[in-house]
Amino acid sequence: MHSTSITPLWQNSEDASFLLAALALGPMDNLVHVLIDRASDNAAVVDPAWEPDAILQFVAQEGAQLTDIYLTHTHGDHVNAVAPLLEAIPALRVHVHPLERWRARPSSAVDWQIGMNRLRETEFEVLFTPGHTAGGVCLLLPGHVISGDTLFVFGCGRCDLPGGDPRQMFASLRQLKERLTPETMIHCGHTYSVQPVSTWAEELTSNPFLHFENEDDFVRYRMEVHDRMRNSPYGPVTVEEARRQLAA
Repeated sequence: MHSTSITPLWQNSEDASFLLAALALGPMDNLVHVLIDRASDNAAVVDPAWEPDAILQFVAQEGAQLTDIYLTHTHGDHVNAVAPLLEAIPALRVHVHPLERWRARPSSAVDWQIGMNRLRETEFEVLFTPGHTAGGVCLLLPGHVISGDTLFVFGCGRCDLPGGDPRQMFASLRQLKERLTPETMIHCGHTYSVQPVSTWAEELTSNPFLHFENEDDFVRYRMEVHDRMRNSPYGPVTVEEARRQLAA
């Protein structure tokens, strides 16, 4: 355990019915999110990686009990703390989409139910958002979305790894356009950008991957243009800038 208390990079207000906190952990700029239902003090950790002791300590600091592991996808940098957490708490429920290619999937893992789910009194919706991986999901809470590696602040997940598909990513981002409201807070899986969180309104004006209405343009930008035109930390990009990058 850490000798000092764990301070989240971000957390929501104290008067909400649930606590949502982002822990900056590990060598790959991960943001590990902890969701706590305040009515029951049951807690879930989203995409636990790198520092299981820090995750357990933060949950304990908040007076909560870790009961669930929620996975947005199963790349190694998002699941490498699952096994030690299960060793510490064997009764943990692990939730994952069945299309994820996860050789280390625990026998006790359960498939995500797309649609409404709950952590005791806290309701949230699981959205199926493939593109970065075949079984990627986002978790939609009141006023917040935990987007894993589907959507980053001013970016989106790469689509060139096994299971990735830029056309599925285009469709997933269009789904988010249909579902999210301007004030929705975006909570992604890595701090690759100039700020750790944003709103959907900010993303609509400043995320280049949301500026393309034509699927072929999006695919070419994601697969051919983006990585030679931009470097992290990613900043905002206007519609005009994205079009110039595509045409360069």
